[in-house]
Amino acid sequence: MSVNKVILIGNVGKDPEVRYLDSGVAVAQFSLATSERGYTNSQGVQVPDRTEWHNIVLWRGLADVAEKYIRKGSKVYIEGKIRTRSYEDQAGVRRYVTEIFGDSLEMLDRKDSQSQGDSGVASTQQTYNTAPSTPKPQANPISPVGSNDQAAEDDLPF
Repeated sequence: MSVNKVILIGNVGKDPEVRYLDSGVAVAQFSLATSERGYTNSQGVQVPDRTEWHNIVLWRGLADVAEKYIRKGSKVYIEGKIRTRSYEDQAGVRRYVTEIFGDSLEMLDRKDSQSQGDSGVASTQQTYNTAPSTPKPQANPISPVGSNDQAAEDDLPF
């Protein structure tokens, strides 16, 4: 068994570039910055902030959402898969690109305080997914070894 899952929370580095394939399918691409805060270690050495840049790719409905609502500086939560592809540049050198193919997107920005009246804290959190949600299977309690199933079921506290 293997798992390929990426979870990122960060800030968009540039407005999404959206293009449409001949079939009409939308594809959005943008960069996302995630940062680790710097610190001072036990020897007094200061370790600076570290920022990683990620190439995000969104397809179909998620690309449409990105085109309409995501802008440079937007804070987003993205779940997806990591993919690496290669190509040859104009000089014939093989290059590699690592991208995050998003399956789920949540916008974490706060709305403008002027449109919120007195509170100013309402959030624009909205989640978008590429696949319809499916109910998770319910786990069945496992009966203790050597006991009869009916007796073990009657002893459960719930």
